[in-house]
Amino acid sequence: MFGPLSAFPLTPLDGDAVDERGFTALVERIAAAGADSVGALGSTGGYAYFDRAQRARLARLAVRAAGDVPVLVGIGAFTTREVLGVAEDAQRAGAAALLLAPVSYQPLTAEEVLGLYEDVTREVSVPVCVYDNPGTTGFTFTDDLRARVAGLPGVASLKLPGVPAGPGAARAWVDGLRAAVPQDVTLGVAGDAHAVRGLRAGCDTWYSVIAGVLPRTCVALTAAVRAGDEEQVAEIGARLEPWWALFAAHGSLRVVAALAERSGLLARAGLPRPLRDLPAAGRREVAALLAAGGFDEG
Repeated sequence: MFGPLSAFPLTPLDGDAVDERGFTALVERIAAAGADSVGALGSTGGYAYFDRAQRARLARLAVRAAGDVPVLVGIGAFTTREVLGVAEDAQRAGAAALLLAPVSYQPLTAEEVLGLYEDVTREVSVPVCVYDNPGTTGFTFTDDLRARVAGLPGVASLKLPGVPAGPGAARAWVDGLRAAVPQDVTLGVAGDAHAVRGLRAGCDTWYSVIAGVLPRTCVALTAAVRAGDEEQVAEIGARLEPWWALFAAHGSLRVVAALAERSGLLARAGLPRPLRDLPAAGRREVAALLAAGGFDEG
């Protein structure tokens, strides 16, 4: 159900208030571009910075704006009670799936993370995507834990934090995971710099940050990889490659916020404090890359 490309939109702010019109426009644009799913309130969507009422409202807006395109809604929170609350809201909003990262203030053990997914999958009625994002959560999954969590009823996908460098190592790792998890659990690559390598290695889905702003480009890249069109992959990949360096230097959220502004998609892609916009030098880099990139998003 997640399809080859899942695009994750920003949740822009106007001061302290959510820019609902801007958020809706981003989701509509993703759906119109042909993405297979929308990942609302992922890390790119800043889920951890919003309260339950805001998250419920954003889930409803995303489902409405996406139309027939399925929407994954992020439900990560510090306590299981909070997770179950936002999960209930997301399901009532019409979410097709739930995206759950193991978020905590105290470092979690593997058994605590397994228990979180056990508790949540026992209570919800839509599929759960396991959000493995150690750079944000501070928790690192082992392959054994991935397999144990993937075996729970209701788990539909593993969102992996990239794949090993080198096509052989990436393929071997993905094949090993594939053999360890149930056949109906999909594997998705995150970390946009890993996208082509992950898809070539056998991942089912690209969970993409930049597709929230450049959805047509990412739809075309995903289709080219799946079709084996190496010329097209190389051409699009070369245009996107400089963005991965910016992501690494500044964080993908800050970069795509600046990109959305510079592209004219949003008058102001405000970030929740204490997050700050890119510094002036970074914004100049975004402007230069956008001018040189030749992205035709229609």
